[in-house]
Amino acid sequence: MYTGIIEDLGTVVSVKPVPKGVVLTVKTALPLGRVSIGDSICFNGVCVTVVSKARGRISADLSAETLRRSTLGELKPGDRVNLERCLTLGKLINGHLVAGHVDGVAKIVSVKPEGDSKLFRFEAPAGESRYLVEKGSVALDGISLTCFAIKGRQFSVALIPHTLKVTTMGRKQPGDKVNFESDMLVKYVEKMLAGRGLAAAAGA
Repeated sequence: MYTGIIEDLGTVVSVKPVPKGVVLTVKTALPLGRVSIGDSICFNGVCVTVVSKARGRISADLSAETLRRSTLGELKPGDRVNLERCLTLGKLINGHLVAGHVDGVAKIVSVKPEGDSKLFRFEAPAGESRYLVEKGSVALDGISLTCFAIKGRQFSVALIPHTLKVTTMGRKQPGDKVNFESDMLVKYVEKMLAGRGLAAAAGA
């Protein structure tokens, strides 16, 4: 579980193909003394497992499913990566609860300056826009953001200068893709209401 507040902007060192996946190694300034082998960590919004660490670098195995469902398979050496360690008890939740289990890939439709900030327009993956709520939360490449101006599959988010500086979003352009995870609480509500509907129909 994560908060969507990025802790470090890492750099891809290597992408090593292995049978049915890859091993992704990232250079990071995270305090690796506090990161253990087997820990969960978020790479661009995707929950992965640390399999090795050494000299400011961490590596994670990426399965074929992860490569299919996210943008991680498109990374190459030199690319930047949003990093966040898993949530611990006592940690402030400044964003929202992020599972790191992406729902699909969203596309940037437009980027417009608004003073020092930027207004991004995205297109959600097919079937996922129903989970977007005006002024609700969405995780894009692991960043907790507030969505608004929802119309069909498209929605907007506003990014302040700080977020543009410390995340990959400051480098994004129209046409680029990002990992998309809708608010899990909305999905739970949908499932609960669907269950009540079935129970009511059975009772009738």
